[in-house]
Amino acid sequence: MIGAVAHLARNLHAGYVLAREGALSLIDASVLPPGARLGLGLARLIEKQRAGGGAARLSSALTRLGPSYVKFGQFLATRPDIVGVEVARDLESLQDRMPPFPKAEAVATIEAAIGRPVSDIFVSLSEPVAAASIAQVHRAVLSDGRTVAVKVVRPGVREQFHKDLQAMRFAARLAERTLPEARRLRPQDIVETLARSVAVEIDLRLEAAALSELADNTGADPGFRVPRPDWDLTQRDVLTTEWIDGIPLHRLDLIDAAGHDRPALARTVIQSFLRQAIRDGFFHADMHPGNLMVDGEGRLVAVDTGIMGRLGLKERRFLAEILLGFIRRDYRRVAQVHFDAGYVPAHHSVEDFAQAIRAIGEPIHNRRASEISMARLLTLLFEITSLFDMATRPELVMLQKTMVVVEGVARGLDPHLNIWATSEPVVRDWIERNLGPIGRVEEAGRGLATLAKVVSDLPEMAQRTERLLAKLERVADQGLGLSPVQVTTIGQRPTRNLSFIALGIWVVVVILLFGLAAL
Repeated sequence: MIGAVAHLARNLHAGYVLAREGALSLIDASVLPPGARLGLGLARLIEKQRAGGGAARLSSALTRLGPSYVKFGQFLATRPDIVGVEVARDLESLQDRMPPFPKAEAVATIEAAIGRPVSDIFVSLSEPVAAASIAQVHRAVLSDGRTVAVKVVRPGVREQFHKDLQAMRFAARLAERTLPEARRLRPQDIVETLARSVAVEIDLRLEAAALSELADNTGADPGFRVPRPDWDLTQRDVLTTEWIDGIPLHRLDLIDAAGHDRPALARTVIQSFLRQAIRDGFFHADMHPGNLMVDGEGRLVAVDTGIMGRLGLKERRFLAEILLGFIRRDYRRVAQVHFDAGYVPAHHSVEDFAQAIRAIGEPIHNRRASEISMARLLTLLFEITSLFDMATRPELVMLQKTMVVVEGVARGLDPHLNIWATSEPVVRDWIERNLGPIGRVEEAGRGLATLAKVVSDLPEMAQRTERLLAKLERVADQGLGLSPVQVTTIGQRPTRNLSFIALGIWVVVVILLFGLAAL
């Protein structure tokens, strides 16, 4: 009861801040039931009378509420399928910038994590150069002369996230119980996904591992690199990497002054992302301009790997064939790939879905990036997925949203970039390598390895089946040994449940026997 009261108080405070800052202006009252419309109208009476659109107001409210809510807003920006395209686009403007905490606290955290005095580790350690919701970054110089970036977790941030996430879980449960309209959005699943994301981001060892894996994957890629971590100076609360002297991609004036080739950079942005997603199945999922720089040699450098995406071979093949189908305007193939992957229920028509896909592809073909509205395309795409009962796949939604961000970064560098022509070589190479003769041989090898594993497991499967049948025979001969309490409890339940349990057991046995016979 005390916990529920505390969660309720936290949520009421969050609601007050959202209402006071005017963030509730983003809600479309016309889609709400009458009671909710009345509540929204009353809440908006306390709005501050000030200039600023919905995005600015929401950003202000979430920043005021603290790190957990800033991270929540960023997470929702990656889920336009949940909050809608317009709101997701507004949330993209939410910058993860927080006031820095004192350098003395960072020093204490570093010394506790590394187990040595800072003076023994660094020749110098700067004041914070950047601060976000989870951590802040300092520039430091090691005794061997190397300049490094030292990322330090905010003191107390884990405890704060834990309290806020518990309050969010409480609100999500309450919403699903009391608001039937909210169940479709699965608020509890959303909060749990956020909790998992935060758990990864808040352990800087995992970010170091992501940097290391990304560096290994892209080491031979032209014009792209990531800073490598220093594992000796990395712990849960501290991440040390090489320092990058570079120009952020949004500083076009500095990029031009340095003489860098902006169209070439734009192509590198697109192709690097596609290589990560399609070739490696492991991609940087937060490629906004603040996390991308160009170094003195003209190479694209990606930093901050707290948010990464993964795709299995099935999803990578799906993505490659979809992109190639769009590039070649083979919408029938694009539709068939959706059905083959099981993303569209079989009761729909492939031809009807191909027609809907054509409505997305034709308006953007052979057009420059400056002529394409990605927000409009996303709106149409989500309308089509809803029309054809497509299940939401979080990993594909994250991929899709990252593609939109990447396209926006490339468009900023080169407004005349042809996205499809830039993408085609990467997609074609992967398909030729993986779906051609070599790929088929490798797939056959994987199939043989799987078959060999099944064959090697046969003796154990047979022993398990034998033990299960022996137990069933004992039950048939001797009956079930139950205590008086168990007998009383079972007697209070409908007897038809027993028949269902028995049926279930025999179904399992029959399935096992048929499986063994088939092998």
